[in-house]
Amino acid sequence: MAKYTCADCRQCRREGQKLFLKGERCTTKKCAMERRPVAPGPHAAGRRKPSEYSVQLREKQKAKRAYGLLEKQFRGYYEEAERMKGVTGENMLILLERRLDNVVYRMGIGSSRAQSRQIVNHGHITVNGKRVNIPSYQVKKGDVIAIKENKKDNEMFKELKGAKIVMPKWVEFDTESFVGKVIDNPQREDIDLNINEQLIIELYSK
Repeated sequence: MAKYTCADCRQCRREGQKLFLKGERCTTKKCAMERRPVAPGPHAAGRRKPSEYSVQLREKQKAKRAYGLLEKQFRGYYEEAERMKGVTGENMLILLERRLDNVVYRMGIGSSRAQSRQIVNHGHITVNGKRVNIPSYQVKKGDVIAIKENKKDNEMFKELKGAKIVMPKWVEFDTESFVGKVIDNPQREDIDLNINEQLIIELYSK
């Protein structure tokens, strides 16, 4: 399976903002955006004013990298959102938010989307009592998300016990029982990423 192999912090620097790809590290002074907030490469400071296409492309790349997707999969979400009723850009972001790996991240089970994807891949998560190891699985309102019973003593989950986690209002997670729930479908205002989805739609519409 294809995947990004470049340094995570390099991606944040290229997009000019924190994408929180490294979990807790992104909130400390060790974050690359704190130490060197310029685009990578020797000619970053002398780059010309970006074109309209460049601005649209960068917005798409930012969203792809934040959610950890490659082009084919990301475009698939755009095409699905286009077929849905409502605003295409908002539909696309909501579909991305409803990915199981993102929900696991939003609940605080994983410190980053990459770690959350690994947790799902390794079969540590159940949805409505059934093990699901597909990161792109689309959750829906009412779904119960939990850490698999025989995985609760895993070393990576020990720090979760009793922890206070800040999470969006559309999900909840009990750090004592390790069981959470999708209270509602996410709305555009619940998505805290600094993404202008309209620029992405304009790019794909050409």
